[in-house]
Amino acid sequence: MTAPRAPTAAEIEALAKRTLDEIPAELKVHLGEIVVRVDDFPDAETEAAMGLGSPFDLLGLYRGAPLPHRSVSHLHPAIDMIFLYRRPILDYWCETGEDLADVVRHVLIHEIGHHFGFSDDDMERIENSDSP
Repeated sequence: MTAPRAPTAAEIEALAKRTLDEIPAELKVHLGEIVVRVDDFPDAETEAAMGLGSPFDLLGLYRGAPLPHRSVSHLHPAIDMIFLYRRPILDYWCETGEDLADVVRHVLIHEIGHHFGFSDDDMERIENSDSP
């Protein structure tokens, strides 16, 4: 018997693209150009800046200027990026037994929430609310 193979970065990226394709058009229009990048772990600079105890502590990261912080005169030369961290995502997936597509979807939607300017607390309230 051979051990199962861990999903590759390309497979995680395909799950993320599927999630992006399913985002309602009225939200997608406000996303603009966002690049989704899958890395095994956050880089050392990100790990230090966020004060992570372990590189496994971060599943994803939004880098860019949140929409509420932009103005008409805002010059935003960099493209907004969402980083998905493969190894922490896989670790979480193995520990929880959740469907991998659901884990990737949750992390990606969470990071898109940061693009829209929501804080972690805002998103937790939204996720825990009874209203749609």
